[in-house]
Amino acid sequence: MAISRALMTRVAAGELPDTLRISRPAASVAFGKRDVIGTGYPAAAAAARAEGYEAVERVAGGRASVFHDQTLHFGHSVHQADPRTEVTRRFEQTAALAARALRGLGIDAHVGEVEGEYCPGEHSVNARHEAKLVGLGQRVIQHGAHVGGVVVVDGADRVRGVLTPVYEALDLDWRPETTGSLADEDGAVTWERARMAIEAEYSSAYDLEPATLDDDTLALAERLAPEHTSSGG
Repeated sequence: MAISRALMTRVAAGELPDTLRISRPAASVAFGKRDVIGTGYPAAAAAARAEGYEAVERVAGGRASVFHDQTLHFGHSVHQADPRTEVTRRFEQTAALAARALRGLGIDAHVGEVEGEYCPGEHSVNARHEAKLVGLGQRVIQHGAHVGGVVVVDGADRVRGVLTPVYEALDLDWRPETTGSLADEDGAVTWERARMAIEAEYSSAYDLEPATLDDDTLALAERLAPEHTSSGG
């Protein structure tokens, strides 16, 4: 979370070019602002930790979502003079890109919310209009924006397992059976194949150049990290 925010901040300031980061997260539950201000937040954070997931606070909006080592995170930080004018366009483009990547893997992927999904959003990507596979979030700051997504490659049962007590504590209604994974749709899909598919779609839309996280970005992320570590629970 802190690295994503650091990249967004530095891109917005013109210190870095527009940046795409694809990463393999550690086990964590990312809480949104509405979760954090709710009365059930301390219990929800404690429930996440009891299941072996760190409780963190999101860069972008939305409700609690899950990361683990069989999920794939991608985040696109962009510089724009007035980023608020294109919030919907960025959501639509990113959702369409993710859906194309999954269809390239042979999955019947569509953009749209599945009734009862966790962290609901109209720009989620689903399989067969029945199971959520990808969730998106966006944050806008002065001169910049960050659009992030999490793809559940495998381990949908792990997502359901931790969100059941977390959502109960937050008093959020959902249907666990709407949580899916790429592996549920096609057992041959691996994390690396998913990464390559997402990267290929971004490469078709943008001129990508490989890069590593520089010292200034890592130092800023280290300073920001306490702001994304949950105080709940």
